[in-house]
Amino acid sequence: MPKFTYTATNKEGKSLQGTLEAASHAAALEILTHQGIRPITVHEQAVGDSKKSKFVLGKSHKVKSKDLVIFTRQLSTMISAGVPLNKSLITMQDQATNAYFKEVIGGVAKDVEGGIALGDAFGKYPNVFSDIFINMVKAGESGGILDEILKRLATQVEKDASIKKKIKSASAYPTVLVFVTVAAFFLIMLVVMPKLAKIIGDLTGGTQKLPIYTRILLGISNFMVSYALFIIPSLIIGVFLFLKYIKTPKGKLWWHGMLLRIPILKTLVLKVSIARFARTFASLMSAGVGVLDALESTAGAIGNLVISNELRAAAVEVKNGKQLSEPLSRSPHFPAIVSQMLSVGEETGQIDTILLKVADFYEEEVDATIDALASIIEPIMIVILGAMVGLIAASVMGPIAGLSKNIKNG
Repeated sequence: MPKFTYTATNKEGKSLQGTLEAASHAAALEILTHQGIRPITVHEQAVGDSKKSKFVLGKSHKVKSKDLVIFTRQLSTMISAGVPLNKSLITMQDQATNAYFKEVIGGVAKDVEGGIALGDAFGKYPNVFSDIFINMVKAGESGGILDEILKRLATQVEKDASIKKKIKSASAYPTVLVFVTVAAFFLIMLVVMPKLAKIIGDLTGGTQKLPIYTRILLGISNFMVSYALFIIPSLIIGVFLFLKYIKTPKGKLWWHGMLLRIPILKTLVLKVSIARFARTFASLMSAGVGVLDALESTAGAIGNLVISNELRAAAVEVKNGKQLSEPLSRSPHFPAIVSQMLSVGEETGQIDTILLKVADFYEEEVDATIDALASIIEPIMIVILGAMVGLIAASVMGPIAGLSKNIKNG
């Protein structure tokens, strides 16, 4: 039986780590839930030394969203055309270009041939197929609408990948500018300013009082030159420890909370999270997944722990008999329009249809917000870089101009 490693939190919020045996990834999640433990990550433990085998084989254990979308769409088409599931999977395996994905599809085909349900077979590869993907496939199998569910899954994976791609594309230029600005600052402070200080000293003979901004820059430069061997390693270690901390459950929760407090990023994070919530929850509901299971799966797919925790808290109220729109209406992060439209969907029995419209609206909002942020951040970074260069130029030209004036008066 496969072994799974997990990180989780108990009822008191304490972080836990461990291993367990289960028939599938979904079964491992169910075991942890029954124990009163809230799973954060659950991964199947590879047989032997997985890290070693990865380096020896030189094989990447990642599957691109594009490959997953193509696989899902083609599998849906073949099933709707009446091709047997096992034969469809074997055909898809032959067509796969990603070596690891080809291996995964082959494993799924063998499991299906052995009588295992497709959803359970997918559950053995949580690094490729998400919990939402697995749950929707299971629902499609039980409802006899697997081909339709796979079409919806392909659309969902495509939409999510599109949002990620746009965010990366929009952040690329500002990231480069930040790197250039920081690198330029260190270069100027450690190399340029010491040479300029010597030139200014030779010109003034140390008798002329320098402007305040020149003295400040020279002081910063002298400090950085004196302690460069301490400052640079400290910065590198600090960044490493920070990145490591925000990967822990506590650190991730703190970081996600900070993102919701930063004015520029708050709007984007909220709109991305709400778009994911609306499309994921609508897809699960339309597939026939129970409300509580749909909420748990959706909470894990939102991408922000603060909002995920709000959704899990709302699930508790739903379990106690309340409509989902009620707790969401009190949320500080879900806009009123979401709870209002959800309420209409609950009254008319068309939650999935209405939430898909909400998802479309917020995905368009995400595009507009990304474009707006890119247009704002880029000129700001250029102004900062220009201001830094201008300040240094003024720090040099000021003393020289003062010296020229003294010589002329003399």
